[in-house]
Amino acid sequence: MFSERGPSLRELAVQALSSVERGYDLLAPKFDHTPFRTPDRVLDATADALRPFGPFGQGLDVCCGTGAGMRVLGPLCEGRTTGVDFSSGMLAQARQAHPDAAWVRADVRDLPFGEAFDLAVTFGALGHLLPGDRPALFAGVYRALRPGRLFAFPVGAPPPVASRLYWALLGFDAVMRVRNAVWRPPFVMYYRTCPLHALRRDLAAAGFDVTTAPLTALGVREDGSPRGRLVLARRPGSRD
Repeated sequence: MFSERGPSLRELAVQALSSVERGYDLLAPKFDHTPFRTPDRVLDATADALRPFGPFGQGLDVCCGTGAGMRVLGPLCEGRTTGVDFSSGMLAQARQAHPDAAWVRADVRDLPFGEAFDLAVTFGALGHLLPGDRPALFAGVYRALRPGRLFAFPVGAPPPVASRLYWALLGFDAVMRVRNAVWRPPFVMYYRTCPLHALRRDLAAAGFDVTTAPLTALGVREDGSPRGRLVLARRPGSRD
């Protein structure tokens, strides 16, 4: 799962017993060499699906981590791109990799932006938020976007119940819940708390008009359904 440049088992254990913020500060220098970093094929599929909706002006990567989302925002946005995250370690790596972007340290449940962006994205971050935190995140993204602008993120198709992946993810979430019940501070990382119907509900409650588009570049499952979809949440209003 990890390259030779990735973290050791000891480093992963220390991270898992830390808070989310401290854990990612520790992991940041080696994060891009782990499976936790969003794969380029997912980023490229997202960019391809978004291209017909552009070009865009200012771009925002929410929970930006080490800045992988700039692979999407850079080619699509004609204005400045900004990343926001609460991990200073992650932001340090992002600044080094993408010095031309702006980087802001903030709690994404209280985003410090108002009608500044034309496209917002996020990748692989929603599992680090409890379901009760999503309304604050989505409300903040709504405020950050100009009227008529777009918030987009990929979601994978749920694995079949009979698959090993289904049971692996179920087991991981169960272990994480036990860990958080007996150890403080908590480390929030769940794979099964973001079903598409719940995301659509919370986005609509925040005021977005929500649709989805298949990420055709990721292929289809045996039943012909897409392996991934792009959630497209638009803030209502006319584009200037």
